[in-house]
Amino acid sequence: MNKAFVKETTDDDDDENSLPEIPAGAKNYITPQGYQRIREELLQLIDVDRPEVVRIVHWAASNGDRSENGDYIYGKRRLREIDRRIRFLTKRMDLAAIVDPTVHHGSDQIFFGATVRYRNAAGAEHIVTIVGIDELDPLHGKISWVSPVARALTKAVEGDSVMLATPGGNEELEILSVSYPSPA
Repeated sequence: MNKAFVKETTDDDDDENSLPEIPAGAKNYITPQGYQRIREELLQLIDVDRPEVVRIVHWAASNGDRSENGDYIYGKRRLREIDRRIRFLTKRMDLAAIVDPTVHHGSDQIFFGATVRYRNAAGAEHIVTIVGIDELDPLHGKISWVSPVARALTKAVEGDSVMLATPGGNEELEILSVSYPSPA
């Protein structure tokens, strides 16, 4: 059967499945920088990407037979992807609770937005920054506030030891330093 006659799925939750869920009853905490990145991506999609794809699809549709027109078929698919992402980003922005971590500058207690240096039981040191779900980037040390490590560290102070529940048993983490971005 020709691929043009196969119905595609239009699952609107594709983007939502790629990120951790917001705990029930909790807010979507996000830093001002993270909110700005989401806003910039949304504006890029609405003002630049979508109009360009619409222009291509319009041009391709004017060429005649749409069933074998690759520009038209792939343009329509890209348009659905863009619209899905716009809906997702709009929902995330509507649920966002912007938390400015600079208000804790100088504090040694761990809250949202803190950059924490800690040592695990094996002696390995790690540096993590506690951020929102939409800002998650573990390769660059940005962990979500709902992650087990962040939950174990939250509300502890510099010099404390906290217990992290892992599948292999409890692990002790020693907090070496806590810092926050300085106010502008």
